[in-house]
Amino acid sequence: MKIAERYQFVIDYFSKHAPEAETELYYENPFQLLVAVILSAQCTDKRVNMITPKIFQKFPDHESMSKASFDELFSIIKSISYPNNKTKHLIAMATILKERFEGKVPMKVEELITLPGVGRKTANVITSVIDKQPNMAVDTHVFRVSSRIGLTKNAKTPVATERQLVRHFPKELIHKAHHWLILHGRYTCVARNPKCDVCGLTSVCKFFKENPPA
Repeated sequence: MKIAERYQFVIDYFSKHAPEAETELYYENPFQLLVAVILSAQCTDKRVNMITPKIFQKFPDHESMSKASFDELFSIIKSISYPNNKTKHLIAMATILKERFEGKVPMKVEELITLPGVGRKTANVITSVIDKQPNMAVDTHVFRVSSRIGLTKNAKTPVATERQLVRHFPKELIHKAHHWLILHGRYTCVARNPKCDVCGLTSVCKFFKENPPA
């Protein structure tokens, strides 16, 4: 099967079965999404969603968060991964938004990655979700699923995976394809014992072809 045919099958499948795919993080504005995505690093969206309402009740915007004390914020997020670093990152991020960006979350990847706690993946999430920019955030789910299906070939790093996916997905679908692959990896193409018996992509999946059921 040609790579273009595989991509078209995947696009057709998800367009039909997950037309409204979107982030599972709770947020009401760009600042809240930025906070949630920073917190989600090496942590589940479910866990993040459990604590963000408390954060936003006390620190609803960059102004209030920039004035937060370490102990105040830490006490709220201590149940998630790396709470010490994330507390420092959030306060510093809010401060920089205030001092350099007039309190607004920038929509350029190169500006976002200057914020504490924000790497390329986070910046791609923010710009694709908020602004529908054609940026592909590659997390462990996207990395695994795209390789298994055969959407990527010999991609050894997230950046290599990102480049291949962006090259083949239509520009106007990249922001949505990100969610297709994440959600498929989260609920169907899981890391251990993928649920191939309920997957609608097995006919084009390289992993399934190489690992047929016994």
